[in-house]
Amino acid sequence: MTQPTARTRRLNGLRPTLEDVARGSGVSKSTVSRVINGEGKVRAEVVERVREVVAELGYVPNSAARQLVTRRNNAIAVVASQPQNRLFIDPFFDLHLRGIRKELVAHGAQPVLLFLEEEEEYPRVGDFLGGGHVDGALLFSLRACDPLPGMIERLGLPAVFGGRPLVRGGETLRECVYVDADNRGGAREAVRHLVSLGRERIATITGPYDQEASAVDRLDGYRDVLLDSASPELIERADYTRQGGAEAMAALLDRRPDIDAVFVASDLMASGALQVLRERGLRVPDDIAVVGFDDLAPIAEHTDPPLTTVHQDIEGMGRLMARLLFSRTDDPGAPEPSAAEPGALSSVVTPTRLVARHSA
Repeated sequence: MTQPTARTRRLNGLRPTLEDVARGSGVSKSTVSRVINGEGKVRAEVVERVREVVAELGYVPNSAARQLVTRRNNAIAVVASQPQNRLFIDPFFDLHLRGIRKELVAHGAQPVLLFLEEEEEYPRVGDFLGGGHVDGALLFSLRACDPLPGMIERLGLPAVFGGRPLVRGGETLRECVYVDADNRGGAREAVRHLVSLGRERIATITGPYDQEASAVDRLDGYRDVLLDSASPELIERADYTRQGGAEAMAALLDRRPDIDAVFVASDLMASGALQVLRERGLRVPDDIAVVGFDDLAPIAEHTDPPLTTVHQDIEGMGRLMARLLFSRTDDPGAPEPSAAEPGALSSVVTPTRLVARHSA
């Protein structure tokens, strides 16, 4: 039987220590620490040698000790003000969370998912966020006037928002960093496309515009193009679900059977709208052209007909949220720059583009 080397042998099966790694690598403990923490100024051959010894020994850093030194938990709260069941059946949220998770993994951080469905859950989440368990928070799908941004500000916890947070009157919450898509510009492009096809009675199925900024912006983009012809009877509000889109489409057809196009503010709602159009015996795009928003491949590429829609980089937006957050937490002792200071973090609005398929 092969005997263990001096480098890998441990007495009494004790857990390997930083000193063991340093001894086996022939370097100092501080050098080992710099390699493990990913700090620079260590020669490549030394990094490789230390990592080999770490793997051979099965060394695992003492997370409690590291936390005392770095004041970091390597955990990030991912907070969603949505029912948990909706998050896991909606492809949008799946892509968003996938992007967040990839970036957290790349930074060696663990996501902690927190769901808010009822108003009485806010104190519990606030207590957790203020308890020193996480280094920062990523928050998305917040409702208008949601108390979470105010809680985050009082706690002084670094945070980045997914989507533009709303306050009363449709204004953006100040003093916050967010990542959003160009919802208004994308909606304008969608409606202009329908106009270019010669459609004259263009309806829209919106999201909950009294709750979410994306719904407000997409409705505004629709109105930007149609101006006075954007009659209230051509606008139907829904809830970003397939069933909501189906019910809204049925209501529009009952009220205005002469419509020849519809811009639907999400692909999931558009799939429900297409189902109703088939049931009513209407041909797409011959009788009614349909454009969605999101470009969710599992939906847009498999509807009948395939859906023309506005693309937004949903997974990339999730990754960008996490990157912005890490830029705020890399130096926990540094003061937050004010918006007027050079180097202050800015919110990011990512571009959108129309993807033409067969529904319009």
